[in-house]
Amino acid sequence: MSIRKETVIGNQTLSLEVGKVAKQADGSVLVRLGDTVVLVTATADRRERTGVDFLPLTVDYRENTYAAGKIPGGFFKREGRPNEKETLTARMIDRPIRPLFPRGWRCETQIVALVLSADLENDPDILAVTGASAALTISDIPFDVPIAAVRVGLGEAGFTINPTTTQLEKSRLDLVVVGSDTELVMVEAGANEVSEKEMIDAILFGHAEIINLVALQKALRKEVGPPRRTVPATEIPADLHREVEGKISGPLWEAMKIRTKIESYRRIGEIEKALLESYPEDAVEVRSFVKAVFEDVHKTLARKEILEKGRRFDDRGFEDIRPITCEVGILPRTHGSALFTRGETQALVTATLGTSEDAQRIDWLEGESQKRFMLHYNFPPFSVGEVKFLRGPGRREIGHGALAERAIRPMMPSDEQFPYTIRLVSDILESNGSSSMASICGGSLALMDAGVPLKEAIGGIAMGLVKDERGYVILSDIAGSEDHYGDMDFKVAGTRKGITALQMDIKVKGLSKEILEKALAQAYRGRMKILDIMETSLPQPRSNISVYAPRIFSIRVPKDKIREVIGPGGKMIRSIIERTGCKIDIDDDGKVDIASVDEASALKAIEIIKEITAEAEIGKTYLGKVVRIVAFGAFVEVLPGIEGLLHISEIAEHRVKTVQDEIQEGEEILVKVIDVDGDRIRLSRKAVLREKRGEQGTPPEPTPQEEPRHAGRPHRRSR
Repeated sequence: MSIRKETVIGNQTLSLEVGKVAKQADGSVLVRLGDTVVLVTATADRRERTGVDFLPLTVDYRENTYAAGKIPGGFFKREGRPNEKETLTARMIDRPIRPLFPRGWRCETQIVALVLSADLENDPDILAVTGASAALTISDIPFDVPIAAVRVGLGEAGFTINPTTTQLEKSRLDLVVVGSDTELVMVEAGANEVSEKEMIDAILFGHAEIINLVALQKALRKEVGPPRRTVPATEIPADLHREVEGKISGPLWEAMKIRTKIESYRRIGEIEKALLESYPEDAVEVRSFVKAVFEDVHKTLARKEILEKGRRFDDRGFEDIRPITCEVGILPRTHGSALFTRGETQALVTATLGTSEDAQRIDWLEGESQKRFMLHYNFPPFSVGEVKFLRGPGRREIGHGALAERAIRPMMPSDEQFPYTIRLVSDILESNGSSSMASICGGSLALMDAGVPLKEAIGGIAMGLVKDERGYVILSDIAGSEDHYGDMDFKVAGTRKGITALQMDIKVKGLSKEILEKALAQAYRGRMKILDIMETSLPQPRSNISVYAPRIFSIRVPKDKIREVIGPGGKMIRSIIERTGCKIDIDDDGKVDIASVDEASALKAIEIIKEITAEAEIGKTYLGKVVRIVAFGAFVEVLPGIEGLLHISEIAEHRVKTVQDEIQEGEEILVKVIDVDGDRIRLSRKAVLREKRGEQGTPPEPTPQEEPRHAGRPHRRSR
């Protein structure tokens, strides 16, 4: 039996429907907002995986092209590997639900979200997050904290819940808030210099709407929810816990105090290995308990040092930022480069300038488009001292790159101002805490080194939180262990004027408005310090681009002249490219981009295009070619493809009996434009001769002459 629950979110109805489709999954829900429909299923294996110490959860999100009434491009005509949007949405689903599973759940679990219908106004990504929680909530999978997601926009009229695609185009904020009916779980945002207060108000505004969506899920659970599966209890014997803690607390604390990450981690690994070897190999359960105790003691020591002793293991203050160095222009042949080092995190970021031909072509549900700014993030294994195969970017790399790109994009110049395709690549050479924020700082410097006229420099910082019944501490510039054992990973990026990107993952309950306000205020102070250091390396964008980058010059031609520049079958534009070696791109609105590493070649191409598209001007003298003689005058080509009538009365200062007495076809003569009437151009050779006589001091002779009645109207003819 199908059951449907609905509520009004913003000014639209959102519904959850169960029992209609995919009934063999442990939980399945149809989520609808407007005409966007997403099917989300949750399925868990009945067999428990052994020998794993992690949650075996997989999340897949796919946008079927039929949802928008489209057929996939390419030869195979079917959906291929997940695109970037699908990968990022899968991460958006995974991150908030993963911490809510009970400790010890070891059954393979899969969430599948399929977009079945897309109205191209309501983004299905937030529906998929809510649907994943609903599918888990109505199933027998042990998931007891339903959550929901909403999007918040900010326009002239204030905040908007679940703004449409059209509304988002005018919004200063694109914020996704995920939470339960009492707590926040995840926040992610892109913004155009939004203030800290506006961001907090937006988060709380979004969370207030989440309560209704969670209530729907709880109502569904009451009607259709089966009993939950039990999670095997794994109580560690108290005496074993005390025994292990006594063995390792001292050595482990000393190892954690080692300043160098690799040495510290190596020593911690040696302690764990020695501990496990002290127990028989055949005592599998005991060894698993020992490993769990080791992790628990490690976490306890890390948090105790901060909460009780009021210090960090590297002896920094809670607001202190690790030493930062910035170098720009370090690579000789790249268009822009920067090396940003903060403590043991180092990002080498390069900027490459290309033409419109280098733009990324995107074919998603929303339609085809071009992307002229890209940021790609790479995390090679040597950055953390590991040995692994080099593969293509995984979900983590794509997610970190998207966050950094989102932070920088609002500060990029318009295509009109800077008509380049720009690619940033961040290669992480060392990692010990927030390499994505290092990518933002290094990316800002690399762009300025490349001569990209950024509106403002962008900096980023990662904030942490340690909280329990004793209180809480907010940490600036968290290291890897503080991220791992802390309760929050809060990344904030922006300019001196406001926030451009934000990402927050929360592992603890009770994140109050007070903590949010303090964390953002502390992040602001840290961001200002980082921007101060960045400015000492390069205070503003370079005035010139690299000699190795293409020069792009933009001109505009009348729309009715575009076909003349292109020529029949592209003959004219190919000729210009062959003669100058330039890349030429013509838009439908008449904008022409000419790109060449050689500036002289680009200027030559501009000159040719201007000649082709030039218009005759009244009072201007041209060296024209006589193309046709008639009884009442001659037609003279004054510009490529543009002809005017030189009437017999305007050929000479004296009376002309026949045109051939004065000029011949193919002859080049100086003529002056004396009138332009639409497409009709009247020329005068007599006016040029008079001016010449006047310059020489000879008075011109009057030459009155009647215009023959059969002369016809002067006109312009385009070849």
